[in-house]
Amino acid sequence: MSHSEPLLFLPAYAADRLVILVLALGLDWLIGDLPALFRFVPHPVVLIGRAIALFDRRLNRDTRSSETRRWRGVFTLLFLVAAAALIGLALSLVAARFGRWGGLLELVIVAVLVAQRSLHDHVARVMWALEEEGLEAGRVAVSHIVGRDPASLDTHGVARAGIESLAENFSDGVVAPVLFYLLAGLPGLLVYKTVNTLDSMIGHKTPRHLAFGWASARFDDLLNLAPARLAGLLVGIAALFVPRGAPLKALRTMLRDAGKHRSPNAGWPEAAMAGALDLALAGPRRYGDITVTDPWMGDGRARATVADMRAALRVFQVACLVEVLALGVTALALTA
Repeated sequence: MSHSEPLLFLPAYAADRLVILVLALGLDWLIGDLPALFRFVPHPVVLIGRAIALFDRRLNRDTRSSETRRWRGVFTLLFLVAAAALIGLALSLVAARFGRWGGLLELVIVAVLVAQRSLHDHVARVMWALEEEGLEAGRVAVSHIVGRDPASLDTHGVARAGIESLAENFSDGVVAPVLFYLLAGLPGLLVYKTVNTLDSMIGHKTPRHLAFGWASARFDDLLNLAPARLAGLLVGIAALFVPRGAPLKALRTMLRDAGKHRSPNAGWPEAAMAGALDLALAGPRRYGDITVTDPWMGDGRARATVADMRAALRVFQVACLVEVLALGVTALALTA
């Protein structure tokens, strides 16, 4: 391993962190979320989710005023972020103490917390269900990865939902964890995963969580500003190497339409994917009893198909590969 200058404040070296990332991304792609291990012990994200649920039950009571619940949500965010940073720092110090065995431990932790393979497989299951078993099976499969009402989706709606989830979660599940680990090691990675899980669990604009989850939702938006735009760029680059891909249109659509999304971040990779595959994504959709009338991103076809899902998965695969190659080349440059 190299002895270049450390990134930020942690004892890990820049090249070491890059090598661990490359190996961890490869391990994740090969074996996914280590299902054999997590039959016996809870996944780290499950543990984070249990902690969030405990705070939600204890502090977010209907009898409290909105202002009180907002401040309790701020406390929840600060407490869990501090706990994640301290746990990450402790794990980093343990890994540093045990040399290469410690590096192996860190590699496994990173592989577990990056979601390349699981994201690919979840979206691929929607595609296979839709292709092989029909609309009802596709609706059931897509209900596991999106919050919209699956009964309101036709075949094209299921395909669009899968593609949108793939693009958005490429940023949240792959690019952002890689970036925060690169910048701040295990503390950065665990803090990001904690904030992202907070947002997914309590960051909704529902009567229960509008006040309590406000701080978590805003902080998640802040942390994802850079990763979302980088994810969109990677999607555009990947379109160069995919049949039917349109890289220039991907970048133009991203710059033009990303701001149409209600999220300040999700629109970047989604709009890039829409342009790359000549689709129209987002648009009106239904969540339970609520109909969201968002504008379309992209000026292509709204009638997405299984073939479009297959093309989106290819774009995702190539984008992941481009990211790994960039990390690997940087690591080689630092060790040269």
